[in-house]
Amino acid sequence: MIQQAHIGVGISGREGLQAARAADYSIGKFRFLKRLILVHGRYSYNRTAFLSQYSFYKSLLICFIQILFSFVSGIAGTSLFNSVSLMAYNVFYTSIPVLTTVLDKDLSEKTVTQNPEILLYCQAGRLLNPSTFAGWFGRSLYHAIVVFLITIHAYANEKSEMEELSMVALSGSIWLQAFVVTLEMSSFTFLQFLAIWGNFAAFYVINLCISTIPTAGMYTIMFRLCRQPSYWITMLLISGVGMGPVLALKYFRYTYSPSAINILQKAERSRGPMYTLVNLESQLRSEQGNSTNSILTAPVKNKNSVYEPLLSDSPMASRRSLASSSFDIFQPAQSRVPAAYPRNIKTS
Repeated sequence: MIQQAHIGVGISGREGLQAARAADYSIGKFRFLKRLILVHGRYSYNRTAFLSQYSFYKSLLICFIQILFSFVSGIAGTSLFNSVSLMAYNVFYTSIPVLTTVLDKDLSEKTVTQNPEILLYCQAGRLLNPSTFAGWFGRSLYHAIVVFLITIHAYANEKSEMEELSMVALSGSIWLQAFVVTLEMSSFTFLQFLAIWGNFAAFYVINLCISTIPTAGMYTIMFRLCRQPSYWITMLLISGVGMGPVLALKYFRYTYSPSAINILQKAERSRGPMYTLVNLESQLRSEQGNSTNSILTAPVKNKNSVYEPLLSDSPMASRRSLASSSFDIFQPAQSRVPAAYPRNIKTS
């Protein structure tokens, strides 16, 4: 049975270790299953979704730039980037920032364990589906057009060398990817900052070192570019035009059409009551097939529903009972006992 499942979880108990050895994950007690699924499982899904789609994004970005250059060069088969740049692009320039996703947490562990309903977003594939992949595909195409057009108009003249044009386009791609990774991170630690922007600085250090080698084909290229004010203006222009629409779309979506995750993030950052959780209720209700009542309602004197935050400490806040849902195994034993269940209470 464990071998037939998508992910097998075995519990080491008195029955032996056969199930635990055949499983993908082994836990010592059944109560550890809650943290394994809600915390580690959800974080793993979020990180895998970002890593897979970002890998396609950065690869498509450099491919689209090559395709656009082929139209300008008359389909001559000439590559805009040299072999050293193409090799270092995936090995050194863009691989280290992606590894910082193992430290990213969109919500704290306390919030995740207190609100198991958000696991429905993972089960529904909200972060990894054809629509999200299409969004990353469109972003890579747009960024490639921005990098190519601005580079061509800024440096495609008789005085510019081919290697100089190539380095400007490559630099613009690295700038955009550094901002993209920074924007997509929900939490930001010192190690993440060091990996992203340290790798960004290492890009210039590596190319400055290569520019000192006369036989490398890039001799003095990076030194000349760094001394030109037009190079830095071009980089700022590429970053502004490329990230402007992305930031605007993210802002409007976060402000006017927030998901349940965004609402919980706001509640964590504000650390106070919020009364804008109608969207959270409707989204979770639709995902559960309209099988539950209001998620966050509290009765008041005028019998109107008052929406309270999931993380509110207010005595008016009430939490939806999950006894009949698929998350009942994560609730305390007392919450799963029916109210009409007879209890024998002895008093002395």
